[in-house]
Amino acid sequence: MVHESADEDRIFLSTVPAGPRQRRLALAVVLISVVIFLAAAPFARLQLAAVPAFIPIIASTLVINDLITAALLFGQFSLLRSRALLALASAYLFSACMTVAHALTFPGVFSPTGLLGAGPQSTAWLYIFWHSGFPLLVVAYALLKDEGRAMSVPRGRAGIAVLAGIAAALVVAFGLVLSATAWQSALPAVMQGNRIAALGQPVLTSVWALSLVALGVLWWRRPHSVLDVWLMVALCAWVFDIALSAVLNAGRYDLGFYAGRIYGLLAASFVLIALLLESGKLYARLSDAFAGERRQRQLVERTGTELMAVNKALEAFSYTVSHDLHAPLRAVDGYASILEQDYAAVLDEEGRRLLGVVRGEAARMGRLIDDLLAFSRIGGQPVQAVAVDMEALVRETVEECAGDYPSAKVEIAALPRAAGDRALLKQVWVNLVGNALKYSSKHPAPRVEIGGRAIGEGFEYWVKDNGAGFDPRHADKLFGVFQRLHRAAEFPGTGVGLAIVQQVVTRHGGRVGGEGAVDQGARFFFVLPAMGAKS
Repeated sequence: MVHESADEDRIFLSTVPAGPRQRRLALAVVLISVVIFLAAAPFARLQLAAVPAFIPIIASTLVINDLITAALLFGQFSLLRSRALLALASAYLFSACMTVAHALTFPGVFSPTGLLGAGPQSTAWLYIFWHSGFPLLVVAYALLKDEGRAMSVPRGRAGIAVLAGIAAALVVAFGLVLSATAWQSALPAVMQGNRIAALGQPVLTSVWALSLVALGVLWWRRPHSVLDVWLMVALCAWVFDIALSAVLNAGRYDLGFYAGRIYGLLAASFVLIALLLESGKLYARLSDAFAGERRQRQLVERTGTELMAVNKALEAFSYTVSHDLHAPLRAVDGYASILEQDYAAVLDEEGRRLLGVVRGEAARMGRLIDDLLAFSRIGGQPVQAVAVDMEALVRETVEECAGDYPSAKVEIAALPRAAGDRALLKQVWVNLVGNALKYSSKHPAPRVEIGGRAIGEGFEYWVKDNGAGFDPRHADKLFGVFQRLHRAAEFPGTGVGLAIVQQVVTRHGGRVGGEGAVDQGARFFFVLPAMGAKS
């Protein structure tokens, strides 16, 4: 099951290893971003016209992107249950919350001083908290994403973990917003009007360095998944955002301010675009799988109709074979019986012996036809699974089979109940018990032991005798049709019984086996799955 789950998980961005194509595409995006950054950096302090409406436009787009990304990542976490994904989803939710607070408190957008009781330093410190918290959570993601911690959250608690992640992101964001608004007077001044203060430069530079650290940690934590590659691209854009809008520029509404916000929007979009493309591919796979399932269902229905027709034809053929083959056998046996009764006096001893041989071979041929027909019907006979009292079934079978072997001692232990087709399981016991009685009949004190027990995969039942046994070197022939390890003259039989046993048990989802030694008896067993298990 673990291997199957691992194979299924490889369809997600967070688990699929990044291939050369993904790496080349990501590198091309980063190189383009570097070129644009290098072109814009020298002009970062160029003052432009103040456009307050730019802030809510960018902020609303960022919030939508971050919320959708967080929702997709929480969805992947609920399936994969990786704590790394929980941390990253919480990071995007935290970013969305801080974006809302940053836009509401920005001076001149919704009010001259900003909403939420903001002061002159509130917006700047919200930016610092926002751009520090996200890379810290990315570092947590990078440290938690190794395979040893995968599947670390139990399946039943995934929903609780998602709620806990959402609550944690909201609580932390609320606490930081409260710190930057109600208590902003206690924080150092990083802005002087719309210009960055002297203390603001080292603080913002440290925030920028923190993003570089997150990028380095994520790069160091290999191997990289497709999600890792695009998250690194997003962090590169995030670094360019902080560099242009907080480190290299002079303040608000200069070229660095506008360009940095655009880089921030790109940073919020890369992972989202990758996740949306992945969702499209998953829906395409789902559509293909549904179409394939529909084709398979139609094929099964068509095959089922054909099988019903084949089964009807097989039943008719079986009836014809049974009638047409048994009729001449009955004639042969009948005429031989008449000769034996009416002309026994005029026949010599050899003649009477030959008549006995004819009648015996006719009877043997009749049993062979019956066994072959029974074997052929098993494959088309539906399994009617019910709870079966195996001990009662065995006692019934022994009572029917033991009459021809009065000297045999049969011991029956307590047998666990099983789920199966009682009529088919009766054939299993008839063949196993009949063989044990037959092959132990020449022993001075024939003994047959029948038992059963519960094992890990279900229930095991066995029949053990102290008779002729068999050479274990030829054990592979035991369950083949017409495969006999003893001469028919010594132990009469058709060589079909054990093949019937194997076919019935296999149709119940079980397995059969045998062990023994020459003149030391044999033990045949079969295993059935536990009641309620898939067969």
